[in-house]
Amino acid sequence: MSLQIIHRKLFTKASMETTMNVLLTGASGTVGTEVLNQLIQNETIRLTVFDIKKRKAVNLFKRYKSVNVIWGNLFNEHDIQRIPENLDAVIHLAAIIPPRADEQPELTYKVNVLGTKLLINQLERTSPDAFFLYSSSISVYGDRVNNPYITVTDPLLPSDNDKYAESKINAEQLIQNSKLDWTIFRLAAIMKNHKISKLMFHMPLTTLLEISTPVDTAKAFTEGIKQREQLSGKVFNLGGGERCCISYREFLQRSFQLYGLGKLNFPAYAFAMRNFHCGLLVDGDILNNLLHFRHDTMESYFTQTKRSIPIIMKIFGFIFRIPIKRSLLKQSEPYRAVKTNNLNLIHHFFWQSNFKTEIS
Repeated sequence: MSLQIIHRKLFTKASMETTMNVLLTGASGTVGTEVLNQLIQNETIRLTVFDIKKRKAVNLFKRYKSVNVIWGNLFNEHDIQRIPENLDAVIHLAAIIPPRADEQPELTYKVNVLGTKLLINQLERTSPDAFFLYSSSISVYGDRVNNPYITVTDPLLPSDNDKYAESKINAEQLIQNSKLDWTIFRLAAIMKNHKISKLMFHMPLTTLLEISTPVDTAKAFTEGIKQREQLSGKVFNLGGGERCCISYREFLQRSFQLYGLGKLNFPAYAFAMRNFHCGLLVDGDILNNLLHFRHDTMESYFTQTKRSIPIIMKIFGFIFRIPIKRSLLKQSEPYRAVKTNNLNLIHHFFWQSNFKTEIS
């Protein structure tokens, strides 16, 4: 038996009995906040969080006196060097995500790729025995409208110009080539009070969609640090499972109804027909069978969302549903591409460069 395997066995046994030193990056994000809430309930965990100093994060961390907070940027080597030594586990969630990732590709690379590299380098020097859990994305599989059934062995083919997906693939490679013991979770669409924005027009309405809630996703990570031996050196798809699957058209329609916006009655070509991501994670049960993190369903998601919407917001949405949808349509890049005959964007969002001529 190798020394590494012996160490992992000892780690698993010891982690159940003694204090674990855990680092969490991105603790103020949607999933990170839930991970934080779950970890602080475990008295055997000594938690350090690494995050950018913003008002939201400052207000959040004030509530947790026992948490060691390190303010800094992932791509700043001096900030990274302030991370404690001899960590037992690291949950790395910090990342620039869409739509900001699309709008600021250089920052996306600096945080998602360079930041991950600097973090790895620091851990290899100061916490070489740490277990590294990484949050990747279903976006790495690219456009799966015509082939929605996804497994971890599928090729990584990000959609055209998807800088976020590219950054996740690069970070995965850095992790897999590191000296650390690691596992990678490729997350399905994480939904909580889904916000209606211009990004919604990028996903084809025919997309088959699997979601996971922040609470369930966080549970996978917090349980994952206890199951090192089972997860070590492996990549998993993480989704809500069969009861969290829906078509994107139905998902949007039900969301619109919850906000009082009525029917999903946008004109043709408001939504892209290709070059996004998402699908159904047919091997997602593998991770759930190890960690037992799934509790929410699509119905519980909509129930929770309905409860979270103030009645005044729903009334406002109903009264102003027509101008609200007109305003949203103005944000649709696929629709604008067709209207302005932008051949490059037409090709990106649809199929061929002469698309405008064919539909006129």
